Formats: sequence, C-alpha cells, structure tokens
Amino acid sequence: MKQITVIGLGQFGSHLARQLASLHCEVLAVDSSERRVAELRDHVHQAVICDARDLTALKAIVSADCDEAIVSLGESMEPSILCTLHLHQIGVRKIRCKAVSEDHALILRSIGAHEIIFPERETAERTARRVAYPSLVDYFPFEEDHRIMEIQLPKKLDGKKLAETGLRSEYHLLVLATKRADTGEFRFIPAADDVVRDGDTLIVLGREINLARLLALG
Repeated sequence: MKQITVIGLGQFGSHLARQLASLHCEVLAVDSSERRVAELRDHVHQAVICDARDLTALKAIVSADCDEAIVSLGESMEPSILCTLHLHQIGVRKIRCKAVSEDHALILRSIGAHEIIFPERETAERTARRVAYPSLVDYFPFEEDHRIMEIQLPKKLDGKKLAETGLRSEYHLLVLATKRADTGEFRFIPAADDVVRDGDTLIVLGREINLARLLALG
C-alpha cells in the first residue's frame, strides 16, 4: 500500500487526503489545527497535529520511507517553503507542493519540490475546456501539446466506420478505445471497420489543436 503524507488540511488538502484514502493509499494527514485533524481522523490511516515548520516535530512523524508527501499550506509562502525544505532534508522520495505564484513555485523547486500544483489554475483550465468543447468528457496531459482525451462522438460522424471518420487521416487523432452508448461495450484499439454511433465515447490521443477542429463539428 502506497504511503502518502498530506501536510495542510485546508479545503484542498482535506479533500485530497480523503480521496487518496478512498483509493486505498495509507494516508498520514498533518495539520497544526486540532479541529482539522479531528475532522479527518476517521477517514485516513492516521491524522496528527504538528507544526510542519518545525523540523524536529516533522521528523518525529515523517520518515524517508514515505512514498510521497504533498504540501498544501495555505496562502502564505513561508510555511510551505520551510516544510518542503524539511521534507527534502528528511529524504522523502517525492514531494509535491501547492504554490500560490510562479515565484513561490520557483523557490519550492529550488529547495526540493519535484512537482508543483496550482489547483485553481488547473481547475480553471479543465472547466474552460469543458465550456469551450461541450463534447469533451475529460482529458489528460501526455507530452507537450499532446493529450489523451475522452470525447463524445460528433453527431456528423454517426454511422461511419472509424476509417471513414477522418479521425486519423484528417485530424491526426489516434483512437485508443471506444465505448458503445447502447450496450456499454468497451473496445480497446478498435478496428478500422468498426462503426461508431451518436452518443458513443471515444478515447483519443493527439494534439489539442486537432481536437478543437474535430469538436467544432458539433
């Protein structure tokens, strides 16, 4: 079982800790607030009151055996900077940190953070895509401007074989899987002569600019 430490149990941190626990991770939830810790105690493996700015206190509860630590310490930069530095000194294998600005992110990276999280920015980007592309169900960054995207089949492609849709030849999108709307049948790497219907879900890989052209079909 993966051992994850979540430090800072504000709105983002507490939701994250609960979700990780539901995904069968062994979660250590840490905050200086007794109330916040009490609220999480029944939902995670362990919840501890601790001032993460204190290296000695942090060493007492977090070890280098921890698979990953996630730092989510409010809007003030100093606590998250000190906590990240301490986690690096402890030897935690992977450290992810929530940042409030690009300067904050730069400092966090320089002292040991492996990944920076901008929750509001990431949520805004995801919401913007859903608004701009109503047929977009979900997407995942892949490499540079490439994405793995889950989309609803544009109505204009209803009844066509995959080879006839132009997804590969015209839009340069690779269809990784399909799910039938009527039967729920899931097909991984579907055949070129598979017929797709209105309401079907497609998982495709390609550049976002090409996805935008496809979804403009409506």
